[in-house]
Amino acid sequence: MSTLKDVAKLAHCNVSTVSRALNNTSYVHPETRARIMEAVKQLGYHPNVLKKGLQMGKRHTIGVVVPQIQLSIFGDLLPGIEQEAKKHGYAILISTTRDNAFTEKEELNRLRNGFIDGMIVAGTGRNNRLIRSIHADGIAITQIIRENDPLLGGVYVDYESIGYTAANYMYSKGCHHIGLINSSHLIIPYRDRMIGYKTAMKEHDLDPLTIELDTGVHSVQYGYDCALRLIDQEPRLDGILAGNDAQGIGVLRALRENGIACPDEIRVISMTGYEVGKMLETSLTAVELPAFEIGERACRMNIEEIERKDPDIWPKPKQVILDAKIVKRESC
Repeated sequence: MSTLKDVAKLAHCNVSTVSRALNNTSYVHPETRARIMEAVKQLGYHPNVLKKGLQMGKRHTIGVVVPQIQLSIFGDLLPGIEQEAKKHGYAILISTTRDNAFTEKEELNRLRNGFIDGMIVAGTGRNNRLIRSIHADGIAITQIIRENDPLLGGVYVDYESIGYTAANYMYSKGCHHIGLINSSHLIIPYRDRMIGYKTAMKEHDLDPLTIELDTGVHSVQYGYDCALRLIDQEPRLDGILAGNDAQGIGVLRALRENGIACPDEIRVISMTGYEVGKMLETSLTAVELPAFEIGERACRMNIEEIERKDPDIWPKPKQVILDAKIVKRESC
């Protein structure tokens, strides 16, 4: 990561001149300023605006970066973050990425220079180096749902166990041709659920059947499209494991439009249950995550890191794994 000294060396001036030019605190000759700005551009130098802010006192603000809020587990965990933040006198700033790595990079950099004390992140896994750089700048980082970097603390659930438990539960209900709606293995929950699902299928001597599309994974449409593909691929299909409730809604719609009764002909389980699943006409059996507690614990962890006694010493990262449970409803 480039420093003021690197900029000064490339621009052939001293550090104090670079500092004056970047902060506009006093006059710098236009030619010198031009050399400095060119050096900044070449080196990709990012002035640590946050550090200056912290020198004047904490801002009591935490940035939260998540894929989306609507129809997702993140909509259920944000109240936990917000409540815990308010309890300690902090506010939160929310950014959504739609799991797009470029959008995530933009949002991370915007928050980095936005006078925040800490950041809670459910990342894509494609900007780990940037996140580490932000952490090195003195910003507390806590991961939620997805453990993309073991060197940073976070709060998660055991997704491998969720995939295994959901497949076993469906088998116990008499299903032998169970399809899994999956997505990119770069997204930790999908990777780990796949491992658990395949382990359960192997134990019961069943053939795995998975589907993955290139469209937006956090949507009703994704579940609908994947369900149609599964129905076409396997005429004997008797169970579908959806990644989340939004996908589960799409699956139920696909079954209904094709005249397939749920759960009599095909059973459905959501592997990331949240509030919406229990409100449906055919309520979704789901593996429910303790969303509020995840948000609450992650925020508390982040604040503890922000308020550490020695700002130059980071605490050892904690990895907190919370339990998920199957909630039995009408779809399975």
